[in-house]
Amino acid sequence: MTQGLRRTLGVFDAVVIGLGAMLGAGIFVALAPAARAAGSGTLLLAGLALAAVVAYCNAMASARLAALYPASGGTYVYGRERLGPFWGYLAGWGFVVGKTASCAAMALTVGAYVWPEQAQVVAVGAVVVLTAVNYGGVQKSAWVGRVIVAVVLAVLAMVVAVCAGGGGPSLGSGGGGSAGGVLQAAGLLFFAFAGYARIATLGEEVRDPERTIPRAIPVALGIALVAYGCVAVAVLSVLGAGELASSAAPLADAVRAAGFGELAPVVRVGAAVAALGALLALILGVSRTTLAMARDGHLPRVLAAVHPRFQVPHRAELAVGAVVAVVAATGDVRGAIGFSSFGVLAYYAVANASAWTLGLGRGRVLALVGLVGCVGLAFALPVSSVVAGAAVLAAGAAAYAWRVRRGRR
Repeated sequence: MTQGLRRTLGVFDAVVIGLGAMLGAGIFVALAPAARAAGSGTLLLAGLALAAVVAYCNAMASARLAALYPASGGTYVYGRERLGPFWGYLAGWGFVVGKTASCAAMALTVGAYVWPEQAQVVAVGAVVVLTAVNYGGVQKSAWVGRVIVAVVLAVLAMVVAVCAGGGGPSLGSGGGGSAGGVLQAAGLLFFAFAGYARIATLGEEVRDPERTIPRAIPVALGIALVAYGCVAVAVLSVLGAGELASSAAPLADAVRAAGFGELAPVVRVGAAVAALGALLALILGVSRTTLAMARDGHLPRVLAAVHPRFQVPHRAELAVGAVVAVVAATGDVRGAIGFSSFGVLAYYAVANASAWTLGLGRGRVLALVGLVGCVGLAFALPVSSVVAGAAVLAAGAAAYAWRVRRGRR
């Protein structure tokens, strides 16, 4: 009999884990490419709003499903139970592969900010430390997450404060734009929202999940949206869309442009801490989805073990940590994870399709809007991202078909 995990997380812990996953490094790096795609500040904000609408629909779908299926694995479990084993597997596959690469990217982001000359060494060290934190129990992870979220929110508030009334270019400044640019910007900015349902992948460790998860997900999403909106307006008011689009470190550049260059190092520290928070939450989410897939035999069953003392999927956590450390040590994948947004959108498309089967009403309307939004944003991404993402999903589907032919369920 498979051993279950201990339910120790309350609403506050759930919100913190979701915020840690969202705030991450996304807001520090996602604004620039989104501004390039949008073409103007006004259209960039329109893209942010569109990404938020799709994220809200996805969040409601995830919350409803998590209340019904409070087990580790998130959409892997929902797809399996509502749509059939293949769709659950495909969602889990896309999540594990895509988010493992994202883990390595976040680790390398930490290294790039802390010690650029030795970014890979720092990245591996960060993975080892955070894997050890997660190994010690989900409550320790939640406590560390509280500290990280507090630091990142303080840094973002500082950026907004110093940029307020910057008197720079207007929000509409830039090189023009189009509806396609808004869609692409929304698809890129969706990366900064990915993570609001991270708590759903930890559903087996939440107290009173039928009440806790539906409360925590929209609260975390709402806080992140307010933070992102304030930061985007503040940065645009100082840099304008054109300068923002060409910036490698937009928040630090905005602080300098506002006349507070001495605070730029603080922003860099905030970005490093944010990346640590994203990495912590990513390792948690990937290891729990790995646990769920291992229980069903889609991954080696040895990874389904739960530590008798710490009550965590310790073998899955160690395996994920090891793979991420190797990837981070052997190459810079920051420019090669364009398929991550595609994979996440495909993952939530399965969640919305699963929520659609729950019955009529407002929930079904939101599920339909979320499904259409996910598919639309996925295929509005740059062609290279779509091709890479589709290739990852196709490889997973081929592996599933091979297993079925061999009679291994």
